[in-house]
Amino acid sequence: MKATSPIPPELDIFAKKAVDAVFVVHSALGPGLLEGIYETCLFHELKKRDLKVERQVNLPVIYDGLIFEGGLRIDLLVEDTLVLELKAVEVILPVHLAQVLTYLKLSGRRLGLLINFNVARIKDGIKRVIL
Repeated sequence: MKATSPIPPELDIFAKKAVDAVFVVHSALGPGLLEGIYETCLFHELKKRDLKVERQVNLPVIYDGLIFEGGLRIDLLVEDTLVLELKAVEVILPVHLAQVLTYLKLSGRRLGLLINFNVARIKDGIKRVIL
């Protein structure tokens, strides 16, 4: 699949369900908690929506034909296609966006959501990232 091709409709559906789950979690908990708490609750909400979701998915780096286990982990992987990178930080930095882009590139996936739960309005904390 070429990077210029549109995102498949089913992937957009997964993303919409994920965003809905993010809104539910943020509405219930608000900002100010640790990232791991949001991850646990979002994992639960995604499962409630009958989505296949994995936590802390190992992401090896392949370089020069060698596989390196560098400790990279995708926070949540939805339906084996959607990368969710969670943060609970004062401000999203360019390095956070670069992290999601790297995860997409290394995993061969096209769509990721960078989600910062440490915001007053969660809509201000969600960034859609397409490769």
